[in-house]
Amino acid sequence: MPFTPYHFGPSGFVALVLRRWIDIPVFILANVIVDIEVLVIAILGLGYPIHRYAHTLLIGAVAGAVWGALAYKAKPALVWAMQQLRVPYKTNFWKMVASGILGVWLHVFIDAIYHGDVRIFWPSRAIPLFGLISRGQVKAICVALFAAAVIPYAIAAKSYTKQDKAKE
Repeated sequence: MPFTPYHFGPSGFVALVLRRWIDIPVFILANVIVDIEVLVIAILGLGYPIHRYAHTLLIGAVAGAVWGALAYKAKPALVWAMQQLRVPYKTNFWKMVASGILGVWLHVFIDAIYHGDVRIFWPSRAIPLFGLISRGQVKAICVALFAAAVIPYAIAAKSYTKQDKAKE
């Protein structure tokens, strides 16, 4: 993606629709965490490709699992954030770890379609998803899913009650 925020559409929509099984903030923020690799490569001037190991299914899974485990330590802050958003939030360590992995993988799949340097199946050099659809279509889908995320968010927020807040 040209900018990480494009990933918020697909990740927000998926996380909200599957909130029973996916930790929403961990899944969404995994889409930001994975691009730390791109930022470091760009800042340090390490050259091309800018999408390296974290942008693969193998190392991306490790990065996502580490993110989920670290996020578990920040669970009170995530509970507070979800209360502010009025979204019911129940999680556990394994849900957070799995959500970290799945969030990174979603990011990697989107980038594998958009960028020609993403070797999703590393160590294989194959780039089977690149150009599957046009870059314009990828952007349009991401924006459309951002707009569509309003619907499951509204449903989740409507179901939020004081009992949910007390349980958290």
